[in-house]
This record gives sequence, structure tokens and C-alpha cells, in this order.
Amino acid sequence: MTMKLGYLLPTRERIMTGEPAVAPMLTLAEKAEALGYDSIWVGDSLLARPRHEPITLLAGVATRTTKAALGTAVLLPALRNPVLLAHQIATLDQIAEGRVILGVGIATDVPNIRAEFTAAGVPWDKRVGRMLEGLRLCRALWQGEPVDWDGRWQVEAGVLGPMPYRAGGPPIWIGGQVEAARQRAGREFDGWFPTGPHAEGFAATWAEVQSVAREAGRAPDALTPAIYLTLAIDDDATAAEARIDDYLQQYYGQPAAVMRKRQACFGGAPAAAADWLAGFAAAGARHLVLRFVGDHDRLLDTVAGLRADLDW
Repeated sequence: MTMKLGYLLPTRERIMTGEPAVAPMLTLAEKAEALGYDSIWVGDSLLARPRHEPITLLAGVATRTTKAALGTAVLLPALRNPVLLAHQIATLDQIAEGRVILGVGIATDVPNIRAEFTAAGVPWDKRVGRMLEGLRLCRALWQGEPVDWDGRWQVEAGVLGPMPYRAGGPPIWIGGQVEAARQRAGREFDGWFPTGPHAEGFAATWAEVQSVAREAGRAPDALTPAIYLTLAIDDDATAAEARIDDYLQQYYGQPAAVMRKRQACFGGAPAAAADWLAGFAAAGARHLVLRFVGDHDRLLDTVAGLRADLDW
């Protein structure tokens, strides 16, 4: 079984704690790659959950790494002009020499994210259609031929330069776990990237994504089943769970119980963490993107050791 592990850089956390310096995060990225992590990720938000701008930061990570894939977990394309986004991602992929994965989503319907759209001058209504059309325009521009586009955006014989390093552009993974998101993943995207909430349901929902892909005339094996997981690893399981609850409350400004219904979270000892991760692998996930709660240096080492025990 080919299993890949990704690591989410703490961009949001470092803003929350008043430690915005980028150098320590670049060092974490280097360490993750040296330990064998297959990918390095950053999140996205303008004002709702302040953090470093993901495309800019990943350009820095690209210059300090050579093997790990570099991804967004997840970017909100609806907040961006797709012609500009296509240009930015193509340039990032050139810097990274083809290592980019574009993880995308539509955003959760909560007041501060609606306010973020308003601040960016983007209408909240029809944001799904805006995202889908914008990404189709990006893909068209990444083909290297003149593009004519008559839709939300008007393009006449537009030619982008540079092209992405990877022919046709980077793979695009879609987040979300509701039925509409699974349908979109199967029909249009290169990977499915939910946040949980548990392994038990992953196998069935992943089977649904594959079925949708088949019905759309696509090869299901061409899609990557990924998942975004949050971990606090500590021999004191009660302390670890409490740490996660406090983290979720501060990170999202919502009760931890609400967020746990949407996101897969683990708090406990290393052996139990290994079993928990193995459960997602058994359910069909092939790329686990890990968000750590606590000391990232220690947790990077801990999970690297668990991976060796799991023989991944």
C-alpha cells in the first residue's frame, strides 16, 4: 500500500500567538521533508482567520525543499480573479518544479467568512459556480494556447506565461464532505480532500466519489483520496483531548463540539494515534494531511516514528 503523509504548517497558529516570523516555519518545512513527509501544506484566509498568504509562503517553502509536494489546504478560489490565480499558481509550480497540489474549497457558511467575501468585493451567492468556472478558466489558461472566455470573466485570445512546470497545471483537489462536494469531486477534480469526521464513514463516501467518477466517464484510480486530520499526541489522553478542544475554540471561534462534528480529531498516546491513522488507511485514504496541536518539532518526530512502525 502506498500511503503518503503531509504536514500542515502552523500559519494560523503563529498569528494567533503573535509569532508571525516566517523563518521558523521554513525550518519546520525543511525538517518535515528530511523526516520523509511527502507533502507540506498551508491554509488560506484573508480576514476571517488571519494567517500568512499561502501562495507567497509556498514560494518560500519551494526554495528550501526539493522533494515534498506543496499544497493549499484549502485555498478559496472564489476570492480571487482566476486569471491572476492561474498566473500565480503557474509561477509557483515553476519555482517548485512541478510539486504543487492545489487544494480548493468553497468556504463554510459562517458570519466571519461571509464578511471576508464582502471585504474582498466578492458576492457570497453563487460562490460555488464562481469557483468552478474560475478553475475551468485556470485550466484552460494552463494549456498554453490562446483562450477566449465569455462568462463571469471576459478573455480574448489570452495567453498565459509562464506555463506551469507540470503539463496542464497542478492536480486540483476539492475539499468538503457533503453530497454535493462528493459529486463535484467525482466529476471534475483530481482528488477529494475532506476533513473527516471519522474513518468509519470514509470508505462509503469515497466509494460514492469513485462511482460518480465512473458515471462521468473518468477513471476512479486517477483521483486521490486524501483527508485532513488534527492530532494532539500525549501519553495523557485527557490532557491531549482538552488541548484539542481549546485549540478548536481559539482557531475557529466556535464551540469545540461543533467543530469536532466536522473535523477528524485525535488526542491520546502514540500507539493509539497509530491505530487511528491506520483506520483511515484501511478505509481507503491514500494521503493523510496532518495538523498538529502542540509542539510541532516533537510531533513531527513522533509521527515519523509511527510511520516507520506502520510500514508506510
